[in-house]
Amino acid sequence: MSSEANIELEWNDSWARLTLARADKLNPLDWATVRELKAAVATIEARADIFAVVVTGRGRSFSAGGDLDGYIHLYKNPDKFSAFLEDFFDMLNAIEASSKIYIAAINGVCVAGGLELLLACDLVIAAESAKIGDGHLNFGQLPGAGGSQRLPRAIGMLRAKKLMLTGDLVSAIEAWDMGLVTDVVPDAELDAAAAALVAKLGDKSRAGLRGAKHLANLTLTTDLATGLRQEIDFVHRYATTEPDATEGLIAFKEKRKPAFVR
Repeated sequence: MSSEANIELEWNDSWARLTLARADKLNPLDWATVRELKAAVATIEARADIFAVVVTGRGRSFSAGGDLDGYIHLYKNPDKFSAFLEDFFDMLNAIEASSKIYIAAINGVCVAGGLELLLACDLVIAAESAKIGDGHLNFGQLPGAGGSQRLPRAIGMLRAKKLMLTGDLVSAIEAWDMGLVTDVVPDAELDAAAAALVAKLGDKSRAGLRGAKHLANLTLTTDLATGLRQEIDFVHRYATTEPDATEGLIAFKEKRKPAFVR
């Protein structure tokens, strides 16, 4: 395990756990933390043996968002504030575009920047007691790390506007109902549920996981006609060059578990 001032990065065979570790401050996403996360994501991406990442928070919060005192100082220096926003943008985009599968395990409060981090992940498991929302407008702020763009795409425009404009927090079940999280589990089972999901994904083809994430993400940047054409091209390349594609068909025919490349 490697530790920085604000995060911890733990290696677990073929997957990693990335923990926001400033529980006393509800795991704020200040500039220092964002830069540590950015570096950690780059380190994870360079590890060919790692296929999945669990992102969670220590204590009673996933992340309550930004550091308000830090923002006051950044607002007084527009160049520094711009650099902070760019680092946050780069970090979340790196997660979204990563070849790894990122799973957010939401414990407790997940607000503002915490929600923006959630939205960049591929799958989201929430503890039953979790509270999730945008919350920026409660203090006269606006989402600046992708929240205004990713949230409507995730849950639809009307629901996104309600969360953004009211600042309301919703329960884990409400978040599941609106499509913001993929699973809700008892608080005590959050870590185990995340590990079980990693294990389930671990039985799949690594190349297939990367391909499925890539294809799904096309909807974020392309229109339907372009996406359909890119799907054809990508699947043709995958099926004719990736050994796992042929291995899966042979295993199905032989009624055995596929022996995918690891």
